[in-house]
Amino acid sequence: MNDFVTVAVFDYPHEITVLKHLLDQAEIDYFFENETMMNIAPMYSQALGGIRLKVHPEDAETVREILKKLNDESNLKIV
Repeated sequence: MNDFVTVAVFDYPHEITVLKHLLDQAEIDYFFENETMMNIAPMYSQALGGIRLKVHPEDAETVREILKKLNDESNLKIV
């Protein structure tokens, strides 16, 4: 996990719900740094630097593509 890189940063836990499903479906190893703290005290988001999506460097480009598709205007917006 020390070699994992940050691919994206989110402010609130609800923003990562669908993304978790997509990453699991793609069988990508990942973790969200600060996720637990944001669930306990969401007002600390800015102080802690948000929820950081960490992935292995080999998967970074694939994850960026997933994020790009998720944020595409043609998709339904969850949030």
